Amino acid sequence: MDVILTNARLVLEDRVIDGTLVHGEGRIRAIDEGRSHLPAAIDCEGAFLAPGLIDLHTDALEGHFVPRPKVIWPDSRAAALAHDAQMAASGVTTVYDAICAGGFDQAKADRRALYEVMLDAVDSGVERNLFRVDHRIHLRCELTDRTLPDLVDAALGRPTLALASLMDHTPGTRQWRNVEHLKVYLTGIGKSGGDIDAEVADRIERARGAVAENYQRMVALFASSGLVLSSHDDTTPAHVDEALAAGCTISEFPTTLEAARAARAGGLATIGGSPNVVRGGSHSGGVSMRELAREGLLDALASDYVPASLLQGALALTRTADLSLPDALALVTAAPARLARLEDRGRLQEGLRADLVRFRLAEDTPRIDEVFVAGRRVF
Repeated sequence: MDVILTNARLVLEDRVIDGTLVHGEGRIRAIDEGRSHLPAAIDCEGAFLAPGLIDLHTDALEGHFVPRPKVIWPDSRAAALAHDAQMAASGVTTVYDAICAGGFDQAKADRRALYEVMLDAVDSGVERNLFRVDHRIHLRCELTDRTLPDLVDAALGRPTLALASLMDHTPGTRQWRNVEHLKVYLTGIGKSGGDIDAEVADRIERARGAVAENYQRMVALFASSGLVLSSHDDTTPAHVDEALAAGCTISEFPTTLEAARAARAGGLATIGGSPNVVRGGSHSGGVSMRELAREGLLDALASDYVPASLLQGALALTRTADLSLPDALALVTAAPARLARLEDRGRLQEGLRADLVRFRLAEDTPRIDEVFVAGRRVF
């Protein structure tokens, strides 16, 4: 039976209209201006109706597996389902779960035991149709880890693997080009004094020689994989050049305006972190995504470490970067769909998947009322 949603503010690609959307059998059937008076029509009471959000990078999955330092949740399926529910409640209908292949410090290295557990949990949830939303795997390849090739081998060929990123968290470069910012971060998570200095030195030693060797191996490996490939934390034009040579099509979370400009000039799409937008800046000293948006250098947003920030961040750009509502929401719907080669979603258009989010505003804060994935109400 078709579902009729009426008296809604439909967020289309180029405008917002007061109208009616009909969906059935998982697809959008019709979009019309005006209100339906059919008895079966559901009154949306003037709320916004937009395409479901598409999140190409969230680290939130691991937080459910490790809810406290050194605390591993014993039921991996329950952890994955809790993460899935959080994504649905955030308006996300397609999520790329970022899973770390390798670690840049001993604490992260100790979590390698969870690596295949998390991969298996996503694969199993998809295979058994347990999830509310559509899950894919985003493999975060930590180039500083000498065990990276073996870890990537364990993920290749999995049906949910769809995107990979090349990361280098060596102190003194990219995200942590200013080592003092790293030390402040480490202080904030409870470390102090000599322990911080020792950890920074250990990270540098671990990365020595590993980055260049892993980079060459990953570039060769992913060249024929068919995966979408992204660089991470580009800081200089030279980093952008490396990304282009590696076959990347996305520059994730550039840390400087200079790198974002180079990415645009080279044809790389730029993904920014929505927490950066909501907070008004980076927690690690990087460029503000609001500034990139004002310069027309921001192509999409990803939730990074706060799933609920995805819709918040997009809406914030209507106030802080003078984006129209359709343009702002495209950063979390149509744009990531295009970057991920998902042609069947991301827009309100007849024939596309009925991935929908209905929300209203409490002043500037979005409140999500309903979420549909392929026409099925999941929140």
